[in-house]
Amino acid sequence: MAKGKVVLLPIPGAGYIMSMFEFAKLLHRYHFHVTVLIAPLPALPVEDCIATVVASGLDIDFCHLQPVDLPKDFDGPEDFIFAYMEEQKQQIKSVLHDLLRSDDAPLAALIVDFFATGAIDVAAELGVPCYVYFASNAACLALMLYLPTLEEKFPVEFEEMEEEVRVPGVCPIPPISMPSPFMRKKSRRYTCFIHHGRRCSELKGIVINTFTNLEPVTLRALEEGLCAPGRRTPPVYPVGPLIAREDGEKNRQHECVVWLDGQPARSVAFLCFGSGGCFNAAQVGEIAAGLERSRCRFLWVLRVAEEEEVYGRRKPADAKLEEVLPEGFLERTKARGMVWPSWAPQVEILAHRAVGGFVTHCGWNSCLESLQCGVPLLGWPLYAEQHSNAVVMEEEMGVALQLKVERANDNFVKAEELERGVRALMGESEEGRRVRAKAGEMMAAAKKAWEDGGSSFVNMEALAQELLAK
Repeated sequence: MAKGKVVLLPIPGAGYIMSMFEFAKLLHRYHFHVTVLIAPLPALPVEDCIATVVASGLDIDFCHLQPVDLPKDFDGPEDFIFAYMEEQKQQIKSVLHDLLRSDDAPLAALIVDFFATGAIDVAAELGVPCYVYFASNAACLALMLYLPTLEEKFPVEFEEMEEEVRVPGVCPIPPISMPSPFMRKKSRRYTCFIHHGRRCSELKGIVINTFTNLEPVTLRALEEGLCAPGRRTPPVYPVGPLIAREDGEKNRQHECVVWLDGQPARSVAFLCFGSGGCFNAAQVGEIAAGLERSRCRFLWVLRVAEEEEVYGRRKPADAKLEEVLPEGFLERTKARGMVWPSWAPQVEILAHRAVGGFVTHCGWNSCLESLQCGVPLLGWPLYAEQHSNAVVMEEEMGVALQLKVERANDNFVKAEELERGVRALMGESEEGRRVRAKAGEMMAAAKKAWEDGGSSFVNMEALAQELLAK
C-alpha cells in the first residue's frame, strides 16, 4: 500500500522529463504513489518518454493537462517556459484538489521543476508542501539563489565586469561564462530568474540531481545558507546521479555501438551535443577539419540547424552527410571515424569500452552520464547554463577540459582549437591524464553514493521521512 501520494510537475522537453521520471522511480521504490503532470507542447512531444516508463511496468500515473494558449510575447526560451507554466496553474490546482479529496492515501507533496515555481502559490493555497526538483548541478543552484545578491552588488552587465563572478561555494566564474539568460540584464528572462531565485525561500525543500563527492564545497555552502544571504535556504537533498537508461539490448545492436565494438579500448573521442545542439555549415566544416587534423579516432553525432526556431531556440535536424561535410571527408577518415546523422544511444555509447573522451555541450544530464562511465569531458557550451557548467567541471570538479569558444559569434570554435582540445583530452598530456584520473574517481564515487549508507542513499531516506511527516 502506498505511504502517500506525490505529484511531479516537469517542464516539457525530453531531458527534463526523463530526469524527473528517474526521480519518480525513486519515489516509487519508497512506496509513494506518483502522479506526473504532463504539460503538452506541440513541438516537444514526450510520448516516447512516457512509453519508456510505461514499459518498465512501474505503477506511475500520468495526467495530461489540457493545451493552453502559447505565449506570443516572450524573451527567449526560458521566458517562454516560465510564462507557459504559469498558464497551467488553474489545471494544477484542479488536479491537486481532486487528489486531496480522495481518501486512499495522503497527498505528501507537489514537486515541480525550477521553471514551474509559480505552482508554489497553488500548493500554498491548498496546504500542500512544495519542493523543487532541480535538474542541474549544485553550482548552478548556488548561482540561481545568489543572483539577487549579485544584482545588488553589480548592477552593470556581467560582460562589463573586470573581475570574476564569485558565488559562495563555487569557483570564480569569468563574466563571459555566466548562463545565457543572465547576459542581458534588461531582458525579461533575467528578471524572471531573479524572481524565481527569491521564491525558492518559500519551498519546503530542493531535490537536486548531483552527489556529495562531486560538489562537496558547494553543497556545504548551500546547507549553511551562504548562497541566499538574508533569505531562508530550504533543505537541499542531493540524490544523484539519476540517469535514464534506454533499452540496452536494442541499443547494443545500434550501428554506432557495433562500430565501437571494432575499436581499441579508450581510443575514441565521442562528439554529441544533446537534443538542442546543432551547427551551421561553416561550423560543420571547422569540426571536420579539426577532427581530421587531430588524427584521433572519433564518433561524431551531427545535427544541423534548421531555419525554424522552436520557442526561441533553433531546431536541430538530421544531417544529410554528403551535403554538409567537406568533399572527401568521409572517405579520408573512414578508417578511424564515424559520423552519425541522427539520434544515437548516448548512455550506451559512453559506457562502451572504446570511448575515451566526450566532446559535449555540457548539459548536466550528459555530464552525469559521462561521469558515471568514468569518461572525461571536453566542454563546448552552447546555451542555458552550459558555459558556467564548463567552468565548474574544469576548475571545481577537475573532470573536464574546455574549448575556447567565440561566444559572441554563436559559440564558434575554430578547427585548430578543436584539434588542440581533442588531442589534449585523448593524448598523454599531463592535463589529459589528470582529467581521466579524476573522471575515474567520480565514477567510483557515483556508484558509492547509492550504496547502502552512501550520501545519496542517506539523503533520499531523509527526504522520504520528511515527506511522510507532512
